[in-house]
Amino acid sequence: MILIIAEKPSLGRNIAAGIGPMQKRQGYLEGQGYLITWAFGHLFSLCDIEAYGKTPSATSRWTMENLPCFPEEFRFELRPGADKKPDSGIQRQFAVIEQLCNRPDVDTIVNAGDADREGEIIVRLCIRHALKTPKALKRLWLPDQTPQTVAAALQDMKDEQEYDALADEGFARTYIDWLYGVNLTRYATLKSGTLLRVGRVIVPIVKAIYDRDMAIRHFVPGKYFSPVSKEETNGEVVELVSKHRFEADELQNALELCRRYNQTGAYVKDVKQKKDRLSPGKLYSLSKLQNVLGKKYKMSMQESLSIVQGLYEKGYLTYPRTNSEYLATAEKGKIRKILESCAKIGYPVVFKDHKGIFDDSKIESHSALTPTYKIPDKHQLSEREMQVYSTVFRRFVAVFCAEECVVFRTEITVAVGDLEEFVLRGMTMLEKGWTKYDDYTQRDKLLPNLKKGDAVNIDFKPAEKETTPPRHYTIETLNNYLKNPFKEEKKAAKESAEAEEEGAQADDSEDYRAIFEGLELGTEATRTGIIDNARKSGYIDLKKDVYTILPGGEFLIESLLQMQISMDKYKTSQLGQALKRVYRGSMTVRESVALAEEEIREIFSKKVDPTFLKDSEIGFFGDVVGKCPLCGKDLKRQRSFYGCSGYREGCRFSVNTRICGKTVSIHHLRQLTEDGKTELIEGFTSKNGNPFSAALKLENGRAVFDFPPKNTASAAGGQIWDGEAPPPPDDPPPEY
Repeated sequence: MILIIAEKPSLGRNIAAGIGPMQKRQGYLEGQGYLITWAFGHLFSLCDIEAYGKTPSATSRWTMENLPCFPEEFRFELRPGADKKPDSGIQRQFAVIEQLCNRPDVDTIVNAGDADREGEIIVRLCIRHALKTPKALKRLWLPDQTPQTVAAALQDMKDEQEYDALADEGFARTYIDWLYGVNLTRYATLKSGTLLRVGRVIVPIVKAIYDRDMAIRHFVPGKYFSPVSKEETNGEVVELVSKHRFEADELQNALELCRRYNQTGAYVKDVKQKKDRLSPGKLYSLSKLQNVLGKKYKMSMQESLSIVQGLYEKGYLTYPRTNSEYLATAEKGKIRKILESCAKIGYPVVFKDHKGIFDDSKIESHSALTPTYKIPDKHQLSEREMQVYSTVFRRFVAVFCAEECVVFRTEITVAVGDLEEFVLRGMTMLEKGWTKYDDYTQRDKLLPNLKKGDAVNIDFKPAEKETTPPRHYTIETLNNYLKNPFKEEKKAAKESAEAEEEGAQADDSEDYRAIFEGLELGTEATRTGIIDNARKSGYIDLKKDVYTILPGGEFLIESLLQMQISMDKYKTSQLGQALKRVYRGSMTVRESVALAEEEIREIFSKKVDPTFLKDSEIGFFGDVVGKCPLCGKDLKRQRSFYGCSGYREGCRFSVNTRICGKTVSIHHLRQLTEDGKTELIEGFTSKNGNPFSAALKLENGRAVFDFPPKNTASAAGGQIWDGEAPPPPDDPPPEY
């Protein structure tokens, strides 16, 4: 008897459909020589810190005594419910799995988790905790959930040990994320007095949005001049925009260049015209599909993933959590069958075999998203499901379309002597081809009727322009950043535009190298959930397809800066690369975990650094940090300020822990309250983004700036300061 353990009930039912009629039992199916049972996703989770013994497990209050926690061996337990108590449904289902694993007539157990790292370890953990004596272990790997694919995969199962590298990476990722999440969330929460969710990936995502929004908020427009000519030649306006740019105080230089250009004159140096074939875009990876759905239908990443996952479970689409836009060469037979299904309903498709479609070197675990041979009736799907399915289906039809898209390209080079050349590009569509089936946004662009050698009328003038702030992250631009956080955004945008024009011919080797080396932030399987968690935590907002930072996100990032907790893209990528080395077998799970422990240990050790104590140490929420200079009662560290514990008796003395972007440390607070004035503090930042230095002094019971004479009129970029620091914080909380 063969026991198959699926990741979830829906997958169990789909596997049964590929086997044949089966009898329904309590928590499993039986028949045809198979038993099929299932988990509910994660049945097991890592134990919390208290399970490792430093504090009795009954103690629910977080404490620094347990931190940092580096388990010698990580322990798992059945996942508790939302109330932290045992979940009866999970316990009942695991009892079924345990009983079936140890049935005497079961000689083979099959891991049928989803075809990724997470699915691999979900079922492995069930088997590890359930199985009493060794049995043969196999892996069922399903690129889609159609009965045909299930039946074929059951005949081609590999030994489970062939997926050990995938499992090792999955466990290493789980352990490392636990170490960061549990240790640093508790540390930051105890430090700030507010629950702060700190994770290896969530923080750099929130910080990217924070940095962008701060750049927009503090952006000061600047003027510049660009030489531009818009004159008629042969009855048509020819617009020429120089690549030269002059700052606001360089108008005379711009005028001089315009004079030289106009004096020199312009002519058509070259004209190139040719018919060309326009290639369709590549097949979709999950993130590229989410980019399109976010832009066109304003779908959040969580909504689009949920819908595409549902379509996969219904057998209409292949496995969704893929980072590739290519198909494996071994899939050519399967693709031919899908094309036959498309042809039967009237689409002009033909099998094509080239590197723009089939490329094993650009597939890590899963091929691109495609429809299956099982094509739904449009009435079977909801409106949103149809939007997702048709987007994938139309791209598939476009890639294999039998009709070529033919265009006429024109390129005119206009030269201003040997001073500068201007290249004008245009394109008109002759035959629509695949663009009838897939979105294509570029319109025909007609160029002036110019021939080689023609004189071109010009009148260059300095056009006054204004610099623009960076744009907020969108679903598309954030996804592109997370896939390759070290690529310049302008370069990414240019490549995206080229990809739309060149389709399958566009060069994407740099992006795939970043993915395979582990440089990306998060993975296709986890990124959507992490971003959604950041939204639910109140750190970021998503309106239509635009992300913005929320006050909670600002507090998170600024609090971590105060604590000198650096969770930037560099460190996250370093750990991502380590995880890839685990997958390739060049690093052990333990070695990768040790890297994370070293980073975390460094964060905890900073609190004894003398420089840190002087400039940045703000203590923990609730700490007594000094005496009130007004009434003599204890000063206590609160969420974002130091406040007098005599609040209820009417003393309102308080000092922000962060003023003008600079941390006010306990060291400086004590100087202020004991001596009436601090030493000169460097690192304040004005509203205009200009750095300045100042001391803090007590004046009428308030902390105000005390500037050195030379800084009096320059601290805010030319604004005269009134000598006061920002107003005190809101009323202290009730716990006073």
